[in-house]
Amino acid sequence: MTPENPLPERPAYRPGSAQPRLNRPVHERYPQIRPTSGYGDPRIRHTGPGPGAGTEQEPERSSKLSARLALALTVVIGQLWGLTIVVDEWMSGDTGTAWWGAGFLVLSFLVVLGLWALDPKDR
Repeated sequence: MTPENPLPERPAYRPGSAQPRLNRPVHERYPQIRPTSGYGDPRIRHTGPGPGAGTEQEPERSSKLSARLALALTVVIGQLWGLTIVVDEWMSGDTGTAWWGAGFLVLSFLVVLGLWALDPKDR
């Protein structure tokens, strides 16, 4: 340590470790790794996904599920908004509006159940 530099000085770098057991070649340190592990395995001829991967096989079904998901997410966002309004009205003492809001929440839940029951083979 010097007065201008309060950090301790770093030791000089030298390759290898002070522990001789760590200076052995990789195949001695890790005997479970063999030359045929992974990419060097002659049994592996093709890497990556199979033919047709990444392409949509049923675009009509995918678009139908995406539309149903968008509707369900819209309803869930509406339910969260409605729940905020209902709780706010209930806490301010306006129970009539809170009951109407609770009816809205039940109706939106029934809409989600209807969307779920629309096509049972997609589950």
